Formats: sequence, C-alpha cells, structure tokens
Amino acid sequence: MNFLLNLIWIVFGGWVIALEYVVSSLLMMVTIIGIPFGLQTLKLAVLALTPFGSTVVDSTSSSGCLSLLMNVIWWFVGGIPIALTHIGLGLLFCITIIGIPFGVQHFKLAGLAFTPFGKNVI
Repeated sequence: MNFLLNLIWIVFGGWVIALEYVVSSLLMMVTIIGIPFGLQTLKLAVLALTPFGSTVVDSTSSSGCLSLLMNVIWWFVGGIPIALTHIGLGLLFCITIIGIPFGVQHFKLAGLAFTPFGKNVI
C-alpha cells in the first residue's frame, strides 16, 4: 500500500517538492557556511520523495546545544515559511476524505521542516 501511495504522491507533485528541495540544497552548499543547512534540506528532499512508510525520529547522537542553535538559525533562514507552506497544503488536502493521507504527510514534512537538526528519516 505504501508503494501505491508513494507512486500517487510522486505523480501528483511529490517530485516537484523533492526537486525544489534538491535545488535549494545545492544552492545552499555553494558556501561553506550553508553546507549543514544544505544537508538538512536533502533530508527533506528524501522525505518529500517517498513520505509513506518513512518516519522521522530523534537522532541517537546527541549534539545538544548545537542542534538547538542550528534549528534557531534554520527558522530565520527559511524554516518557518517552509513549515507554514506544508501546514497550509496539509490543511488543503484534509478538506476531502481522499486527501487526508496526503495532508498527514504534509504535516509530517512540516514537523521536519520546522526542526530538521537532530532528526533522522527512517
């Protein structure tokens, strides 16, 4: 079932979201300072490509205050608009019963987009 839902997700726009994340990740990685943020955006791209069957878990390696600091910087760099976009799309999809599973995946993407540091996608 996850394969079918991921296929529908990719056909109806999931590939566009993943492509946007990959392009923005490559643009962020042009500078040395942007490399950690580009890596987190790649994490979002992987989840945006196949969200069904994937889960977001806290990282086992504790980076402590560094993770918190990087998440705060991420919010100002663009994490809040990305998360709000996914929340808006999630609410839009949840209007219909058929769209609810896709809306739930957007909410999962919003959670990762809000605090990507210290999280892993499994």
